[in-house]
Amino acid sequence: MTRVVGVHGVGKQLMGSEMLRSDWFPAFSDGLRHAGQQVVPRSNFTMAFYGDLFRPPGRTLAVGDPMFTASDVTDGFELDLLLAWWQHAADIDPAVPPATGSTTLARSPRAAQTALRALQRSRFFADVSLRALVFDLKQVRRYLLDPDLRTAARRRVQERIGPDTRVVVGHSLGSVVAYEALCAMPGHPVKALVTLGSPLGMRMVFDRLLPRPGDWPGSSRPCPGDWPSSPGPSDRAARPSTTPPVGSMRSSALVTAVGRMPSPATGTTRCGCGT
Repeated sequence: MTRVVGVHGVGKQLMGSEMLRSDWFPAFSDGLRHAGQQVVPRSNFTMAFYGDLFRPPGRTLAVGDPMFTASDVTDGFELDLLLAWWQHAADIDPAVPPATGSTTLARSPRAAQTALRALQRSRFFADVSLRALVFDLKQVRRYLLDPDLRTAARRRVQERIGPDTRVVVGHSLGSVVAYEALCAMPGHPVKALVTLGSPLGMRMVFDRLLPRPGDWPGSSRPCPGDWPSSPGPSDRAARPSTTPPVGSMRSSALVTAVGRMPSPATGTTRCGCGT
């Protein structure tokens, strides 16, 4: 019996469902205790894993991320998303220089390098390597623009949802995968989609959602549950002030201090947010 399904975010391509559950479940349990709620048995908590879909074919034993540099950031979606991250980071972190003239900068051959250098000064990216950041950009781009990968990732989530599932927790890109997976499951039993550090409110992501936001995902009823969202205060991907409501679903946001890691799912769930 699976009552809660977790869906991981970017950068987990070298992990697996059991490794992730070992990280998430203790934090999830602590969060429930902190919120004064009953703890869910470990057997009722599972992880939907799709990170391996981003690994290069024929390199299943490779160690580490590809050695990406600023020159590997492609024009178009990747560069536009990188500049959007920079702009948001500058809005909330005084250590990040403002992204002035971003429209002109986007046409510069050094745009990606300039943006990456600026982002590495933020608290949010304190422990993120440049190659990992570029890989994260590419994962977001591939999910939104590669129909086959998108379908496969959604299927991984759907396979974990059973008749007893009541809550789906999506972190980072995983919140997008979870949203779309639920949309493709008419009559699903899920009562709440909990998003942590979600980019669903970013216009570049919101405009590409399939299907476009309407009623609660997968249900013919407009509002059978809640959508709690918990962005970190320095999370460049989650923008609570611009997250649009999904149909008439009850939506709430709670900004939580979870440390310097980029939108850590475990830090947020330990605070009891959305649980």
